[in-house]
Amino acid sequence: MALDGQLVCIFGGGGFLGRYISQQLLSHGARVRIAERDPKNAMHIKPLGNLGQTQFASADVTKKDSVVRAVHGCDAVINLVGILDGDFDTVHVTGARNVAEAASEEGCSVLVQMSAIGADIDSPSRYGRSKGEAESAVLAAFPNAIVMRPSIIFGREDQFINRFASMIGMLPIVPIIGGGTNFQPVFVGDVAQAVAKALECPEQYVGQTFELGGPEIISMGDLNRRIAKMTKRDRGFVEIPDFAAKIMATCTGFLPGAPITSDQYKMLQKDNVVAAGQAGLEAFDVTPTPLASVARGWMEKYITHGRFGARAKAG
Repeated sequence: MALDGQLVCIFGGGGFLGRYISQQLLSHGARVRIAERDPKNAMHIKPLGNLGQTQFASADVTKKDSVVRAVHGCDAVINLVGILDGDFDTVHVTGARNVAEAASEEGCSVLVQMSAIGADIDSPSRYGRSKGEAESAVLAAFPNAIVMRPSIIFGREDQFINRFASMIGMLPIVPIIGGGTNFQPVFVGDVAQAVAKALECPEQYVGQTFELGGPEIISMGDLNRRIAKMTKRDRGFVEIPDFAAKIMATCTGFLPGAPITSDQYKMLQKDNVVAAGQAGLEAFDVTPTPLASVARGWMEKYITHGRFGARAKAG
């Protein structure tokens, strides 16, 4: 196996994407070290590998000393750490810089930085701006880093499709914010395959940036309607006008549990799709997986069965 015996440190490896990347690397013979602030949250990774194939390290990307300890002796490093709200600069920028500097100092051969479509130092959103600044910080410390920018990632344990499916299951009338914004959802397993290929053949990918999207572009509004159909829910949808969404984000976005923050509103002002001419999954010989071909497998739990089940309209 191409990765046989190599030790790969995955920061944030206990999360949604980390689970799939770990499984791919373990199946390719790599040894995996999961670096988490609380390693107990990543113990579900252990059964995915053979005896001694999985290690755990306590590390916080914002604390350089802990990062240095985590990468010691590693051949490759992957940084998956990211947040959707909070101190973006500290977690995204300082954290990514710490990981890249530690990987460089340790002499690691490969570094994969998981970024996001929309990463741009001139982005109006703090999230997009911090992701862009993180890329710059990583490449300054580790010039041959491989940067991957996925669109929205979907899969059985995601916090995107599942969130909307849950909301559609509870509400008879579903509000949609940013209904016209386009996304290019990418399957988590495809992203994991791309990462594994990058580590197997780094010479083909070092120093490059890739944008990872699925086989179709779909608007937020159409995505919600598709989820309703998959879960057999007959729902009404109301697309919130942009001016109303802006007021909502500005006036209530700072409150706990707010439907949308000011930063998220800014992110929805731009489509989240692969840029024209940008290398993507095809560079890793990965065929994009359609949402419909895998989502039904876990959407079943959102379907109300029996005589009181709310069925979707035909068509």
